Amino acid sequence: MDPADEAQPVAAPGRDLFAKFDPLIAEREALLSTGVRDPFGLVMEKVLSPTRAIIRGKETILLGTYNYMGMTFDPDVIAAGKKALDDYGSGTTGSRVLNGTYQGHRECEEALKEFYGTDHAMVFSTGYQANLGLMSTIAGKEDYIILDADSHASIYDGCFLGDAQIVRFRHNNVDDLARRLARLPAEAGKLVVLEGVYSMLGDIAPLKAMVEVAKRHGAMVVVDEAHGMGFFGAHGRGVFEEAEVEDQVEFVVGTFSKSVGTVGGFVVSNHPKFEVLRLVCRPYVFTASLPPSVVATAATSIRKLMHAEEKRAHLWKNSRRLHLGLRELGFTLATPEAQSAIIAVLLADQETTVRMWQALLEAGLYVNMARPPATPTGTFLLRCSLCASHTDEEVGQIIEMFAGAGRATGVIG
Repeated sequence: MDPADEAQPVAAPGRDLFAKFDPLIAEREALLSTGVRDPFGLVMEKVLSPTRAIIRGKETILLGTYNYMGMTFDPDVIAAGKKALDDYGSGTTGSRVLNGTYQGHRECEEALKEFYGTDHAMVFSTGYQANLGLMSTIAGKEDYIILDADSHASIYDGCFLGDAQIVRFRHNNVDDLARRLARLPAEAGKLVVLEGVYSMLGDIAPLKAMVEVAKRHGAMVVVDEAHGMGFFGAHGRGVFEEAEVEDQVEFVVGTFSKSVGTVGGFVVSNHPKFEVLRLVCRPYVFTASLPPSVVATAATSIRKLMHAEEKRAHLWKNSRRLHLGLRELGFTLATPEAQSAIIAVLLADQETTVRMWQALLEAGLYVNMARPPATPTGTFLLRCSLCASHTDEEVGQIIEMFAGAGRATGVIG
């Protein structure tokens, strides 16, 4: 008899790899057992405009989409996408360094260079990959990345993917940034990573002071302007433009999925060696490029954002009005005044947050619910992101809906 035919002992099953998620599963099941809807399983059945959609069969005002400049339904943007779809097909089936660079990708990068006034622009397939690629590539084993403790997950993931040593400083704390930098070897390579607008609380970074500190210690600077592009600064470039530090920031990271109104990410820079990143950045080299229709819509949208002064003014008007209206109702907000198009309503705990979220949805208003680990420890909130397309009437309706839902759930008196 062949020994290979003999019955082999069956090993005991290993530990369930999903076991580490059991507390989260139990927490979710307990929450849903109370009768609330799943806030993370919502489906947009039909999108009517940048500010309206059909959700659960009901027309709903959208206040949680990051569609800051309302470009998703712009006729010129849609026409560009349709033409590219007809001319180039549905996708590239390859990465940018092989067959995946079409004329539209170059035109999109040219639009970014015009918008930001930079020498170089590099388009990634998502904003997440732009941060993942830059952070994991630019700093090596002997280098340091110094980042705000509240940095976006894509920034952290990029740091963890790379070899650099990671140093965190307290959120938006200029003095702590200075202390951390002072402890590092003067000769070491250093990259300070900042965000113009922090997406959870909607607060902005004191970029002028932070960049000055970074430069005093010989560090390069990258600013993520995902939530600032479009409506901060004279040209809508972001908080770094408004802070007048453009000539001191080596890299700006951004996304097409917010103000631009489509999907994709990018890095722009004036660094003379920047183009080598196309050969060494793994999330760029080993990812299929964006479909031609997407880069066509992005390029068209970016060029229109260069002349969007009225939209920017209306968005700021909306933000200030909503912030004031919610505060006057008695809601606790994350910032003392409107700092961006994001307004975060702080709530006591997860159950209260979900009940308030559901009451708003039933009233016809969609907002984002956020909880740890996406938010700072112990923070539960409803995140409102305004759009330049929200009318004065819609902002008034939003305030009324918050008043009704807040009183119905006991959040406000």
